[in-house]
Amino acid sequence: MRSIKFDFNNAMVKMASHGFSGEELDSPLLGKAHERMSSKHMGFRKLPLGQESIVQDIIKTAGEIRKKFNCFVVLGIGGSALGPIAVQQALARDSSMELIVLDNVDPETMKRTFDKLDIEKTMFNVITKSGKTSETMAQLMTAANMIAKKGFKIKEHVIATTDEKNGNLALIAQKEGLKTFIIPSDVGGRFSELSPVGLLPAAVCGIDIKSMLEGAAYMDKLCSENEKNPASVFALLHVLGMNKGMNVSVMIPYSDSLKYISDWYAQLWAESLGKRVDNKGNEVFAGQTPVKALGATDQHSQVQLYTEGPFDKISTFIKVERFRQEMHIPKAFEYVDDIAFLSGKTFSELINAECAATQYALTVAGRPNLEIALETVDAYSIGALLYFFEMAVSYAGEMMDINTFDQPGVEQGKLATFALMGKPGFEQQKEKMNSLPPKDEKWIMG
Repeated sequence: MRSIKFDFNNAMVKMASHGFSGEELDSPLLGKAHERMSSKHMGFRKLPLGQESIVQDIIKTAGEIRKKFNCFVVLGIGGSALGPIAVQQALARDSSMELIVLDNVDPETMKRTFDKLDIEKTMFNVITKSGKTSETMAQLMTAANMIAKKGFKIKEHVIATTDEKNGNLALIAQKEGLKTFIIPSDVGGRFSELSPVGLLPAAVCGIDIKSMLEGAAYMDKLCSENEKNPASVFALLHVLGMNKGMNVSVMIPYSDSLKYISDWYAQLWAESLGKRVDNKGNEVFAGQTPVKALGATDQHSQVQLYTEGPFDKISTFIKVERFRQEMHIPKAFEYVDDIAFLSGKTFSELINAECAATQYALTVAGRPNLEIALETVDAYSIGALLYFFEMAVSYAGEMMDINTFDQPGVEQGKLATFALMGKPGFEQQKEKMNSLPPKDEKWIMG
């Protein structure tokens, strides 16, 4: 793989006693999943290619924003927020544009954030396909009120990213004359980072979105050529692991720039694979819990559990072979023999040694673990990495015979929120919620 290597040696039984055999990797699940993937329409797969005019519009719009504003606020939640956060953390190095992603509705955070904004120099990007997402629409209502109070027109300070025709935000955008980018109808939120959802915030932050898409296109080709490709093998190892009771997928990047890749992965993996029923309607209660960690930080908080706790985890390490910046460890405290070995080494040597050491510790403890190595962190490798995981979770869903692309459990929570907030038409839902048995005071403490 150009710029990315996938190494699963430490997941094999010859290395880790609770790993997998070569025979297991010859599973018929691979061929079946590849056949289904080859014939199935998946909207996210058209994103790496075929967006030329959209990309040009995004780059032009981003340039105009950068001339007029110094703050870009994303109003969104879930995939609308996690992708932009992850990409900005990994790639943005332009301090002239501040990116704020309001991905929650905590009133303290909301008040603190909105109070500090200079509306004249702020552009908002509201992202929701349906316009029914309560959190995002409440944020938009707040932003619109502030913009109006300052005497500006909403269309001068708000860009909408939404469905082409349907939904509340599409209606608002048309009514208010907002610049609008379209979320393809067949692309779900957690698969949308390579659509205008993620590309506009990235471009505003000065990130090369064309290179991101090139990396994704390369990965699509690599993961389409045969039934044994890196994404399908990653998926198979996790599905085989689930069958052995490995119900936790740990993601451990050894780079601060990749910290939020784990957050993005957590939504992708959990929401895609956590399903009550399979495609035949059978109750299966499927899924694997994603856990996010950061190396080397979490060597000192989580790894004790991973090496000596239950055999219920498969871990993935992401390491960077060539960091964009380097620092040497100078000579100091020469009278302390115990630390003298560090003098003259680099910090990249140290963090990658920490990564290799943790992999070794897990392996000798019999715990299967995988490695994804990025040659360096750039737009191409990040585009490829995101697409790799999107393909992997799609393969896993086919192997598990579930619908990877819906999220009925999330929808239930949305309906309950509507009822609790008094939305007309949800009175019956509120009655259902009120019909639950009353809480017992003896089970409330404090």
